[in-house]
Amino acid sequence: MDPQLALGVALVVVGYVLGSLPMGVIVARLTGGRDPRTVGSGRTGGTNALRAMGPGRALAVGLLDIAKGAGPVLMAAIAGADALVQALVGVAAVLGACRSVFLRLHGGRGVATGLGALLVIQPLAVLLSAPIFFGVIWLSRYVSLGSLVGSAAAVVLLLGMVVAGSSPPVAMVYGIGAAVLIWIAHADNIQRLWQGQERKFEPSDRKTA
Repeated sequence: MDPQLALGVALVVVGYVLGSLPMGVIVARLTGGRDPRTVGSGRTGGTNALRAMGPGRALAVGLLDIAKGAGPVLMAAIAGADALVQALVGVAAVLGACRSVFLRLHGGRGVATGLGALLVIQPLAVLLSAPIFFGVIWLSRYVSLGSLVGSAAAVVLLLGMVVAGSSPPVAMVYGIGAAVLIWIAHADNIQRLWQGQERKFEPSDRKTA
């Protein structure tokens, strides 16, 4: 096998494995907190960690989820991988976050991990889409809606940067791939939003633990 191809495959596999690390479960076990899989949606990401363990540990989960997206892509860049491999590594990390090999293909929604990968691939897209993400949550009180709109906005912004020449076209491989995975992971949320049954984010969700 060609050495560059072998390196690319290895980096994609590493991206998936690192993305699969269930930070919500790990933080719960290390700190004696409640397993986020036992509350709410049963997902392992920051929102459910907030419901299960409170803001401090939820923040740790969120930051670790961001790191497991940024880390593999940064590793690929340092290893000299081209932009396509970096994009595929980012997509693999998001896939791992949503479908963890350690949790029988269960996991989170992939939003924080996707954010981490995008921070390395095109940080300006994160900066510009963040107000949209938080604004939608603030106005609607639906974290899921903020995630869906924010991820879609990031793709549109990334496309604009590609057209403007500030990002390589291959960046869209990551943008579209990650957004599709995130939207698939939100399939149940989309159904509940459509039916008017989605749970809103309330102050009572910020319980200490």
